[in-house]
Amino acid sequence: MKLLMLGAPGAGKGTQAARVAEALHIPHISTGDLFRANIRNHTELGILAESYISKGQLVPDEVTINMLMSRLADEDCANGYILDGFPRTIPQAEALTGRTSLDCAINLDVKDEDIMNRMSGRRVCPKCGASYHIVSNPPRKEGICDVCGDQLIIREDDKAETVKNRLNVYHEQTAPLIDYYEKQGILKQVDGAKPMDEVTESVLRAIQE
Repeated sequence: MKLLMLGAPGAGKGTQAARVAEALHIPHISTGDLFRANIRNHTELGILAESYISKGQLVPDEVTINMLMSRLADEDCANGYILDGFPRTIPQAEALTGRTSLDCAINLDVKDEDIMNRMSGRRVCPKCGASYHIVSNPPRKEGICDVCGDQLIIREDDKAETVKNRLNVYHEQTAPLIDYYEKQGILKQVDGAKPMDEVTESVLRAIQE
């Protein structure tokens, strides 16, 4: 099963993608993690990506999709995968469609107001990338990552003004992907504002429909 998780920043894509991946025994492929791994391992694509990032420039779509396709060629993707964070634009989606086919695109539908409230309580681990929320998904020990024990932080991206800007960019550039995948007949809409376990159950049901 080749899946894609869609939704606005803060809608819960990463959390739900990880849960679905575990339930279906397929890899969760986050482009953020992919960038970090390639840069950390000094791969050819990682070095190329870092050359743009270090200058504050966007990594070209071609570099990103080549990195993604390299990952999808790994043995653990043979039975499927779930993508999180790519594509973000119609040109990226078209490039991906030209290289592989998806079985299902799940859109987590959450209102902007709810996202603002969510992201103000989000905490992340700068070391391993694990994500928490002080209300809905708190770490076992306040301020400390369950996975690696590092101190949790509030990302610059989660501050109110930044969230507003990110939502504006999302509505302009990424929301059109909903129509794109609906026209392909593979879009599934899920209410992402429900409690986390209910959202996971809804996503798994939608995939099987």
